[in-house]
Amino acid sequence: MQSTIQSINLIATDPAIRNGRPCIAGTSIEVSVVAVAKIVHGLEPDEIANDYELSLAQVYAALAYYYENKQSIDATLSKRRELAQKMKEERVGSRHPSLFG
Repeated sequence: MQSTIQSINLIATDPAIRNGRPCIAGTSIEVSVVAVAKIVHGLEPDEIANDYELSLAQVYAALAYYYENKQSIDATLSKRRELAQKMKEERVGSRHPSLFG
């Protein structure tokens, strides 16, 4: 008897959606958003599913994908945090002048 490895195709990448970052298939919800909701905010998978209108299978697939690609996704998150901090410091997009500068 031969074993078969099954895969669940619930994660997709498309250059036209979120710059090709991995998302839950059929949505624009990034895998990293689900990971942050679980790890940083401490939400349970059923809470994430409810908050983002996803199935539990989609949430667990996103978490599995995150843990399989943790280093790469964490690096992307870190770069995005650094960019956001830089933009905040430079007041990019602010309509008002700095009160302190």
